[in-house]
Amino acid sequence: MKFLLLAALACLAVKMLAGRWPWELFGPNAKEAAEKRALNLLGLKADAGYDEIIDAHRRLLMKVHPDRGGTNDAVFEANAARDLLLARISSRGPDGQG
Repeated sequence: MKFLLLAALACLAVKMLAGRWPWELFGPNAKEAAEKRALNLLGLKADAGYDEIIDAHRRLLMKVHPDRGGTNDAVFEANAARDLLLARISSRGPDGQG
C-alpha cells in the first residue's frame, strides 16, 4: 500500500515539475507522431527540404484531388501534412537545428 502511495506521489511530482506525466516523457509525443504520419503520407524522409516537400505535395494532390476522383478530405489531409512539415523546417532556423 505504501508503495502505491509513493508511486502516485512521484507521478504527481513529475507532472508538476515537468508539466507531463511520467509515461509521456518516454513515449513518442503527439507532435512527433504527427510529423511521422505527414512524412509517410507524402512519401518523404525525415530530412526532406522545402523543395522536396512542395514537390511531394503536388504529386499527392494530382492523385487525391476531387477533379481526379479523390476527396476533399484527402486534399485537406495533404495540405495539413505539407503545412506541418514546412512549419517544422521554418522552426529549425537557418542552420537546420531546432
